[in-house]
Parts: sequence; C-alpha cells; structure tokens
Amino acid sequence: MLIVLPPSEGKTAPSDGPVLDLAALSFPRLTQVRDQVSRALVRLAGTRRAAEVLGLGPTQADAVETDARLFEVPCAPAGEVYTGVLFGELDLATLDDAATARAERTVAVASALFGLVRVSDPIPAYRLSGTVTLPRLGPVAGRWRPVLPQVLDDEVADGLLVDLRSGAYVNLGKPSAGLAPRTATVRVLHEQDGRRSVVSHFNKATKGRLVRALLTEGASPASVDELATAWRDLGWTVEQDGTRLDVVTTGAH
Repeated sequence: MLIVLPPSEGKTAPSDGPVLDLAALSFPRLTQVRDQVSRALVRLAGTRRAAEVLGLGPTQADAVETDARLFEVPCAPAGEVYTGVLFGELDLATLDDAATARAERTVAVASALFGLVRVSDPIPAYRLSGTVTLPRLGPVAGRWRPVLPQVLDDEVADGLLVDLRSGAYVNLGKPSAGLAPRTATVRVLHEQDGRRSVVSHFNKATKGRLVRALLTEGASPASVDELATAWRDLGWTVEQDGTRLDVVTTGAH
C-alpha cells in the first residue's frame, strides 16, 4: 500500500539540519527532474518577478529568500516540515515506533518541487505550488507528468494506491490505466441538517485522521474494498462508488 498525501502550503522552516541533497531523496528516478525544477526555482527566486510568479504576497519575502538559497538552508524530515490541518491531525510525531515505521514505508507526499517524497526525506521549507509556470522551464506539472505515473506504478506494484492528493497535485501525474482499478480516491462529505457538502477544513482534517487510524491500527488493505472495510471497522461512515470512497462526517468528527 502507498498513501499519497497533498503537500501543505504552510511549512515549518528547520532551524538546523543538513542541506538539500537531491540524490539522497527517495524515488531516485525523479532526481533528474528534481534537479531541473530546483535550479529553475533558484534562478527565479533571484529575480524581481519571483513573488508574482510564485503567487506570494509582499509579506512573504522570507519564502522567496528560502527558495533563492534552496541548496543552502537547513532541511528536516518532510513529515516535520509540512504543516497545516491534515498534517496536524496526522500528527506523525506522536505515533509509536511501529506506526512510525509503517508511515515511513507507506506514506508519501506529492510535491511540485520534488515530485514525491517520503515523510522521512530531508527537505527545506520551500514554496512552489503545483500550478506555477517557471521561466524557461514551463509548467511544473508538465515536467512531472512524463515520469511520475511510472514511479507510482513501480512503487505500488500489485498493491493499493490511496490517492489523497488535491486536483493540482493529481495533475502532476495520474495513476496509469493499469493501476486505476487499485487506486482509491477519497471524498469527505460533511453532513449537517440532512445536507452534505465538501468543506475544506473537514476534508483536510478527516484525511489526516483516516491515515493516522490506518497507521496506528496496523491496517494493510490490499484493495479498495478492503480499505473501505478497514475504515468502517474503525468507526467511520464510508460509502463506496467504484474506486471512490465517500467518508461522511457530522459535527466536529
């Protein structure tokens, strides 16, 4: 099983740690594209247009500076660098040793800069979204699409892909046709007064809790059906439509 999470826009900048070493990251077949995108980002960050291209505001000059010094600033495990609602609920730091080992084996994070990283991979607190077009390189999604699907195929093999990415990061590389029947996607619906809607906060928080539940309980579903059953057994309301699972929440669940 491979669980792929979306990245968080917010990140915690490490105060110390090793500098970025692209060759040391997981999924080494992505190294060449990582190098291309990283160097294009560093070049951009040294220009006056950087904030505009990256979609950053005037108070985010420190993020541009980090991008400009991408290979000089400290790195920390990706699971510590990414913050936000989903990662707060996943709360990797409080997992026991067995669950931590499962997270390091089965959880990856999509990234416009790195394509895909393990939660233990050391990365800096970069800023680059999946919708950015880098000068002289083009849309970052266009760089990842030729390579990422095959990496997903090889990593999942005959197992299950739990794809929790948001649309911009699915666009970096969709699962191949062969992997599609073994790819579970998840939609979180918040039900209130008999009406259901997708609410960003509940979506992110619930996905973090769902992944944490699998890790802490040691569940290893091998199919979409088994994943639905595992979450139901853990107390979640799950409705299945093919490979899509709708998780229905109420209140503050």
